[in-house]
Amino acid sequence: MNLSMELINKTKTHPCYSPNAHDYARMHIPVAPKCNVKCHYCNRKFDCQNESRPGVTSNIMTPEEALKHYVNMKEKVDKLTVVGIAGPGDALANFEESKKSIELIKEYDKDVTFCLSTNGVSLPDYMEEIVRLGISHVTITINAVKPEIASKIYKYVIYRSQRYEGIEAGRIVVENQLKGLKFLAENNVLVKVNIVYIKGINNEHIEEIVQTTKALGACMTNIMPLIPVEGTVFENKPVVSQEELLKVRKKCEKHLKQMYHCKQCRADAVGKLGKSCCKKEIS
Repeated sequence: MNLSMELINKTKTHPCYSPNAHDYARMHIPVAPKCNVKCHYCNRKFDCQNESRPGVTSNIMTPEEALKHYVNMKEKVDKLTVVGIAGPGDALANFEESKKSIELIKEYDKDVTFCLSTNGVSLPDYMEEIVRLGISHVTITINAVKPEIASKIYKYVIYRSQRYEGIEAGRIVVENQLKGLKFLAENNVLVKVNIVYIKGINNEHIEEIVQTTKALGACMTNIMPLIPVEGTVFENKPVVSQEELLKVRKKCEKHLKQMYHCKQCRADAVGKLGKSCCKKEIS
């Protein structure tokens, strides 16, 4: 992938994509409450101050509120360079809200970097629009590249108003994720792949995920430990140790650049990685 100079420069100030950008800040705008998959490890909480993990936020914003929040944070947070949409649901399952938020903020600040995180199920429907909107960085959570493994991670998938379960759900997830990844990478979008390390499910499959996504154009993989959450199918899954996590990252590093500094942030995080606060704490 031949990166444009603009994309290279944006990446230098994106703390999630560049470990050297630790002095720069990002903010997540929680404008995407709906989700189109049911993961066995996810429990979205819309009003929680006490947890710091993906899928958690203190409130949901409208696009207009997101713009107001950005204007406010731009004045208060030093070196705020990135606006991301990371939930608490899926950015593409709430595409109109995500799109309008980006357009409003871009009209106010043409220099800000936009990124979004997605499960990738709706990428075939919106990947061209992502490019048109000028979203330069996209993170796709890809926990399997084999439908039979994916089917063990997702209870169901909703795609084009149809609900799928079992192996068919796994097939749709994998096919759509990989198709979207390839298209975005071919169109000057930097794609990071998140992989949730789930013992007994995909731990022996992670290296294959890294190799497959690299071949399609991913720039980096972020192997993250499962956070067992009460009320989910995987709530009693064993916790991945730091030693186990480091071992698989080092093993996969021979194939593709690895992210070591992920903080598994909330959907309303603001600030530098590791020093983030949510909207209620900073406003």
